Amino acid sequence: MTGRPAPPPTLASAEEAIVFVIDDDASVREALRNLFRSVGLRVEVFGSAHEFLQSKIPNVPSCLILDIRLPRLSGLDFQTELAKADIHIPIIFMTGHGDIPMTVRAMKAGAVDFLTKPFRDQDMLDAVAAAIERDRSRRDEAKVLSDVHALFATLTPRERQVMNLVTAGLMNKQVAAEIGVAEITVKIHRGHIMRKMAAKSLPDLVRMAQLLGLGPASGGPQT
Repeated sequence: MTGRPAPPPTLASAEEAIVFVIDDDASVREALRNLFRSVGLRVEVFGSAHEFLQSKIPNVPSCLILDIRLPRLSGLDFQTELAKADIHIPIIFMTGHGDIPMTVRAMKAGAVDFLTKPFRDQDMLDAVAAAIERDRSRRDEAKVLSDVHALFATLTPRERQVMNLVTAGLMNKQVAAEIGVAEITVKIHRGHIMRKMAAKSLPDLVRMAQLLGLGPASGGPQT
């Protein structure tokens, strides 16, 4: 790591974020700890993947700086284990022995970046900024989806059926014919659906249906 850059603007909005570092080299851990603290980022360092797994991971935007060659469990294998455990944390790999196949494997598995030691401090900070922003976006999207699922759960089975058909493009009279009710009944159901789903318009409701993975023949989110 070389040079001590000024804090990049992209990190200024990441005050609540945290950076995790896993490296068996104590000097590298300390250097990265000092680097991230110098730009106002929270940081926790670990000497092994096992230590990291034993810790409590805060539920905030974060990223993981991971050495490719760790004792017992390699960084690439640990990346695979995290994916299996459904832990979606953006990873930045660092190595002193990188090669093309290793880099390709890491990136295909979703790594944000792959830095070869010695790397510039600014390159690491840029990678961290990108990783934290990716995690923040993922969390925002997950929150939106969770909220939509919660709203959808308040609908009655009939309202879900009507929502499926309406968001599939059917007009009220077509929906009425499809489910065997009067058109006025469909209008009433639509009003209830719009209110319960907090939808401002039909296009808004259609976007919600897409998020839920609804289909014309479905009474609920598809799996």
